[in-house]
Amino acid sequence: MRSWKIAFAVTAVAVIIVIAFAVLRRGDSLIGSMAGAATPGPASFAMPVPVTKIVKRDIPVYLDYSARTESIRNIALQAKVPGYIRQQHVPDGTDVREGDLLYTIDPRDFQAALDQAKAQVQRDTAALDYAHSNLDRGSTLAKSGYLAKDSFDQRASTAGQAEAALAMDQAAVRTAELNLSYTEIRAPFAGRLGRNQAPVGALISVAGAALNTLVQLDPIYVTFNPSETDLIEIQRARAAGTIAADILLPGETQARHKGELTFIDNTIDRSTGTVVARATISNADLSLLPGQFVRIRLPIRMEPDALMVPQTALGSSQLGKYVYVVGEGNKADQRLVSLGPTDGSLIAVLKGVSEGEHVISGNLQKIGPGAAIQPSLQ
Repeated sequence: MRSWKIAFAVTAVAVIIVIAFAVLRRGDSLIGSMAGAATPGPASFAMPVPVTKIVKRDIPVYLDYSARTESIRNIALQAKVPGYIRQQHVPDGTDVREGDLLYTIDPRDFQAALDQAKAQVQRDTAALDYAHSNLDRGSTLAKSGYLAKDSFDQRASTAGQAEAALAMDQAAVRTAELNLSYTEIRAPFAGRLGRNQAPVGALISVAGAALNTLVQLDPIYVTFNPSETDLIEIQRARAAGTIAADILLPGETQARHKGELTFIDNTIDRSTGTVVARATISNADLSLLPGQFVRIRLPIRMEPDALMVPQTALGSSQLGKYVYVVGEGNKADQRLVSLGPTDGSLIAVLKGVSEGEHVISGNLQKIGPGAAIQPSLQ
C-alpha cells in the first residue's frame, strides 16, 4: 500500500514538470512572434499621381442659363375666301420660301365673278361714251338756243352718273381680282410648314379652322430668365457694347449657334426675382426648333491674371473645396480654395494657391494630406 502511494506521487510530479515545460516553450514562441511584429517593415509606398502646373492668364467671364427657343413668327394659315381645297402643293413639314404656293382653293366661282365685273365695266364704259357724246351735242344746241337749259342739265347729270357707275365697276373688278388671288394661299415668310388640317376636297370657310401652321426658324429667339443680381452685370456689359450669345444643346461643350442679346423686359417678376431676357440666334441649318431646351452663355467681361487649375484637381469635404499641391519632400499638401469662373476644362482659383505650384489632377481618392506621392508632370 505504501509503495503504491509513492508511485502515484512520482507520476504526479512528472506530469507537472511536463506541463510546466510546455507552457514555458509556448511563452517563448509568443514573445518571439511579438518581437517579430514589432520589427519595422519596408519603407512606405509613394503613390504615382499626375500633376499640372498652375498658370496665370486672362479668361472670359460667362453667365450661363437654362433657356428655351421661341419662334419669331408662328402663324395659322387660314382662308380669306370660302371654297373647296383643290390642291396642297407642298408636303407637310416642308421648308418653304416667302411667296411659295402652299394651297389652292377652287377658283372657278371667283373667276366667273371677275369676268362678270369686267363685262360690267365694258357696258358702263359704252354708256359713258354715249353720255359724253350726247352732252357735247347738247352743249352746241344750248349755245344756239335750240336746247332748253333743263334738258342740257339732264344730259350733264347722265354723263356724271355714267362716270360714277364706271368707277364702281372698276372697284368691283379690283375686288374680284383680290378674291381670285385669295384662292392661292402662299407663304408670307420663309419657314417650315406644319401638319395639314384641310385635306383636298374639304370645304373651308372664311376665318374658319386653320389649314396648317407656318413657323419661322431662321433666325430664332432664345428666352431665359437672369436674376436681378446678374441683371446689373448684364446692363453694365450692354452699355459697353453688344453682348454676344452662345447656344449649347444638351451634351454639347462647344457652341454651334451664335447670336446676340436683343431684349430685356422692363419689369422684374416679384415672385422669382428674375427678368425675361431674349437673344436672337442665327439658325441657318434649321436644327433649332421652337420650344427646345438649350443653354445660353453670355460673355460679360474678362478676368485678368486668373490662376487656372484643372477641374479634375478639385475635391470636396465638409470644409469646402480643396486641391492637393505637391509639397516639400513630395508630400501631398491639402489646400482649401475659393473658386472663380470656369474656362473649358479649367477653373480659376481665387484663393489658396500660388502661380507656379503644381496641383495633383488625378488619383485624389488614393491619397490624403501628407501622403507620399510620385508626381508626373502632365
